[in-house]
Amino acid sequence: MGVGYSIESAVGIVVLDRPDVLNSFDDAMGSEALHVISEAAADEAIRCIVITGAGRAFCAGEDLGALADQYERGEAPDLGETLIKRYNPMIRAIRSAPKPVIAAVNGVAAGAGASLALACDVRIASAHAKLVLAFVNAGLVPDSGAIWFLTQMVGSARAWQLASTGRPVAADEAASLGLFDRVVDASSFDETWRAAARDLASGPTQALALIKRLVNNAADLSLDEHLDIEVEAQSTAGRTADHLEGVRAFLAKRPPDFRGR
Repeated sequence: MGVGYSIESAVGIVVLDRPDVLNSFDDAMGSEALHVISEAAADEAIRCIVITGAGRAFCAGEDLGALADQYERGEAPDLGETLIKRYNPMIRAIRSAPKPVIAAVNGVAAGAGASLALACDVRIASAHAKLVLAFVNAGLVPDSGAIWFLTQMVGSARAWQLASTGRPVAADEAASLGLFDRVVDASSFDETWRAAARDLASGPTQALALIKRLVNNAADLSLDEHLDIEVEAQSTAGRTADHLEGVRAFLAKRPPDFRGR
């Protein structure tokens, strides 16, 4: 197995499925994951995407065991090429997806697996999940956007501390830092992320896509620049059928029935 994919109530569920190696990436799984995420992002029938892991891990990052023989020969691979080919396109696909992406972090998210979780819009974690920026323990730097996401979320000083030590961050601490949005008991984990996905999938999809675009750009723009692109975004949102439905529902004092249009 490599990557599983299913659709439930307008939710595309992507399952990283190599549990014997903690769902770590090899070339095949990386290519398949990118394909499935991109396909779900482009599918207008899908209004929310969930990424989770099979077994006891979310994702342990790169499958270094598959490279053991190469390292034994003293032939380190070109890790920059691996980023260009595998991880960076995946991160970009998540951030550019015009719909919410949830990381359902069922267990350890280490290395590029941590980066993958941080790239998502929402992170819902099982109580025994943890984030591990393990790169420094192998003499490497965090990649796949990890430091960028951390700096946006927790500031440069704490990003440095987490990246330079590579220490495990347990679920409760990750939640207190804002790295996990919700932490729930393992017994209610599956239903919690499914309910969150259904809620987002029933929302005003185009407005959510525009909000995501504004969030993506906010850190790089001045206030004046941001106000200008808000005008464009709000004009677009105001022409959607969901905006009309939202106003009608408000006036009728009933819940809105958004259709993603």
